[in-house]
Order: sequence, then C-alpha cells, then structure tokens
Amino acid sequence: MTSIESVSWPVTTERLSIRPSQPSDAPAFHAYRRLPEVSEWLPRLSTDEAAVVERFADEDFRRRTLVIEVGGQVVGDLVLDISDAWAQVEVQDRTVDAQAEIGWALSPTHQGRGLAFEAVQRLVAVCFDDLGIHRLYATCFADNTASWHLMEKLGMRREAHTVKDAMHRERGWVDGLTYALLAEEWHGRPS
Repeated sequence: MTSIESVSWPVTTERLSIRPSQPSDAPAFHAYRRLPEVSEWLPRLSTDEAAVVERFADEDFRRRTLVIEVGGQVVGDLVLDISDAWAQVEVQDRTVDAQAEIGWALSPTHQGRGLAFEAVQRLVAVCFDDLGIHRLYATCFADNTASWHLMEKLGMRREAHTVKDAMHRERGWVDGLTYALLAEEWHGRPS
C-alpha cells in the first residue's frame, strides 16, 4: 500500500517546501481559500473559519491535503488522493494505490511567480519517484485557464473535455477538463 507517510517530509524546491497538513494550518488555509478569486474554481467554499477548523480535525481530509510553505508561511495547498486503478478481478492486486488525483490552490499574493507550477511539479515527482504511482490525473472547469495551462506546462495530456457535466455554484452547468500523466511519460521527458 502506497502511503504519504513513506515520504521524507518536508519535500523542498529552490523556493518552497511541501508537507502534510496539520490542524494548526486551518487559519492560513482559510485566509486564502475564502477569497473569491481563489474559491471561484474550488469545489467547496471556505468562508466559515469554524467549518475549516472542523475539516482540519478530520484525519482523512488531512491525509489528502498537503501545504505549500514559503519562508515558513502557508501560502497554498495541494491535494493528493491516492486510489486503486480500475482492473479486472483477476489482476486487481496489481492496481492497488496505482493512481492519484492531484489538485492545488495558491494565495493570490503568491500567484504569478511560478510557485504553483514549482509546487505541483515537485508533487508529481513525489508521486512517481517516491510513491511509485502509475498514473495521476487532475480535473478543472474548462474556464479555469490558469489550471489547465499549468497541467499542459507539466506535460499532462488532455484526456477529456466534457460538455456541461459540472455544476458551478454561480455559472450553472459548465464544461470540464481532465488531464493525466503516466510515470513512463514523466520519466521519459527531456530534462
């Protein structure tokens, strides 16, 4: 079984560090996720600080949530949700923890400097190099151009453009995008 506990945290880049979230991260998480320019594309509003604190008390939520720190300050978060890949019954044992869904959010005060790309790129490396993930994927609303541009910059392939399959809290029915990347593609990319 793949586990984020097997990774030597924090993992770092030149400008930031990534580590598993802890209950004390709730106020910082709330501070940027409550902002309209961030919450616009997220699946859940984080306007109620008490509800955010309650989410951070949930071990399952914290298991999937990593925080991005710059200079010791939480400036964003990453989602890492590891799961089994679909398989025929006879080979299910070979697909345990074989895929992961990833996601991200970054404080507006730290956007526009390549930090989201740097953090997600490091997360992808952790998935493939440390956790042995076979395939990872990410989804977004089609209108969230910043997210799908980041996915393309990472070398992820667009696997689906779905038509009006997702309900946005303000825009109504909207299109969605799914991008994915295989370990063999990541390891075979030019340096």
